[in-house]
Amino acid sequence: MIGINQTNQLKNNLSVKKQYLSQNKELFGKEIFLELQNNSKPLKSVAIDDTWYHALQNEFSKDYWKSLTSTIRGLYKEKTVYPNPKKVFNAFDSTPLDKVKVVIIGQDPYHGPGQAHGLSFSVESDTKIPPSLMNIYKELNSDLNISIPSTGNLQPWADEGVLLLNTILTVEANQANSHKGLGWEKFTKAIIKVVDQELKNVVFMLWGKQAQSFSSMIDEHNHHILSAPHPSPLSAHNGFIGCKHFSKANEYLKNSGKTPINWTI
Repeated sequence: MIGINQTNQLKNNLSVKKQYLSQNKELFGKEIFLELQNNSKPLKSVAIDDTWYHALQNEFSKDYWKSLTSTIRGLYKEKTVYPNPKKVFNAFDSTPLDKVKVVIIGQDPYHGPGQAHGLSFSVESDTKIPPSLMNIYKELNSDLNISIPSTGNLQPWADEGVLLLNTILTVEANQANSHKGLGWEKFTKAIIKVVDQELKNVVFMLWGKQAQSFSSMIDEHNHHILSAPHPSPLSAHNGFIGCKHFSKANEYLKNSGKTPINWTI
């Protein structure tokens, strides 16, 4: 049974929590949780998976990050921006740093309603499969004889250890690449640097020139790079179709003593 002093303490803690949350809304709509049961645990300034938070903590204090977050806050208030603010960091929450086996780098989120949900190339389950993703599925079917899925939601890949990373994490509705140059690119470089330095034997799938621009940051003695044209209908038949990246990735992982990815959706 809780005593009077304990009850008053809980009330005070809840009051502090409400006051704190009202003054410290998380960057993209998530709230920072005050750990009442463990007062020694430091508060996180960004609501992101713990493994990524600790690896990127210094990044969150840099000037570009402060400028980026200020700008993005304003854009979410003034315009329609995708993805849903709670899903901006979905790739990191779905695939903790210590679980990453494969990195697939996209460009920026889909800019139509109901599409983007924080995973590159992926769309919400009830959304029509975009052309680029359909080409990815066609290559998957050709490479590993996996049936073309009926959904474009790649969450099962993220759960398997595939970091589905966009170069730019937000976009204005109906304006592709509209958040280019705001600072997300620096953040993406920090992500790739962390994966390169903290992990071993990761497969980087670099599809298209923008993704391939990060190749110089990756130590090929410790990791494996697979490059191909972008799966867009404009370029897929110039080398993406037939690249066999899915089987090659699994072969490398297996040879590195890791469990291969189950690419089935």
